[in-house]
Amino acid sequence: MTQIKTPELEGTPWVESPFFEELLATSGFDSETKEKIRFFHEHGYLVLDLNIEGFDQKAEAIINKLKPEQDKESRVQDAWSYIPEVKDLACHPEVIKWLEILYRRRPIPFQTLNFKMGTQQATHSDLVHFNSFPERFMAGVWMALEDTDENNGALHYYPKSHKLPVFELHDIGIKASSFKMQNEQYKQYEHFVQKLMKDSGLEKKTVPMKKGQVLIWAANLFHGGDPIKDLSRTRHSQVTHFYFDNCRYYTPLYSDVYLETIWWKEFVDIRTGKLVPHKYLGQKVGLPLKQRLRYFVERSLRHNKTGQNIVKKLKKLLTSR
Repeated sequence: MTQIKTPELEGTPWVESPFFEELLATSGFDSETKEKIRFFHEHGYLVLDLNIEGFDQKAEAIINKLKPEQDKESRVQDAWSYIPEVKDLACHPEVIKWLEILYRRRPIPFQTLNFKMGTQQATHSDLVHFNSFPERFMAGVWMALEDTDENNGALHYYPKSHKLPVFELHDIGIKASSFKMQNEQYKQYEHFVQKLMKDSGLEKKTVPMKKGQVLIWAANLFHGGDPIKDLSRTRHSQVTHFYFDNCRYYTPLYSDVYLETIWWKEFVDIRTGKLVPHKYLGQKVGLPLKQRLRYFVERSLRHNKTGQNIVKKLKKLLTSR
């Protein structure tokens, strides 16, 4: 009898493949690494103690440098572009190594978020914000810059929820968001997720994290931030979002895929500072002219406050319907 070779599907991360166990058995990893990979496969997340050299100093530098901004607003996006320590943690070789193990593709860090306080964000899947063709080639990495617990707004998630179908707005009867309608439409999505978690029978889990620990989660793992019980405490943390090579990348909130209205993402690889090409089965694919122009203008203007205000106005114009 001819033996059929176990396929590694191009359209599915190997760690979420229906042939996962066979692929793992022939992967060549040691037993400890295989145990961690299997945990990620089963639960959709993985907590790691990476013992990053100089972590305390980097965390302190990030907190101090972001203080003026974070005294006004807890959430700061893309501080990697002007704070070297943020970029260092986002691109740390140990983080990259584990993402390569879990996805067998080159990881591409494309966004950082730094928080002073717990987010208290409603439960969601990142795939409503960042998706790809093929889907699920996206991951989040959460680093604790100080200890977190149930009192200062810990991260929560629903283990095994990454195995649920991917739900975008059209799945729940909502067309792509416009700038004016995005908050109202996103609330409808949050209500849907709340009902989905209740009826799925999945159990919510809160993650107390020690300073320096790292949590990697799968693209479709449902997660959020718990309420802050002690408002006198901070919860400094850093999130880095990753895509993976050989995909097309888009924003589901602004897309009606089946009307051929797709808001493709243009972004740079934080490690290299270079634009990441879209690919379909290895073939490079260009973005539509309107979107290329929008991103060109945004990159040109974002270097000063006046330019940033213009960018905000342009976003309203180009995402309005």
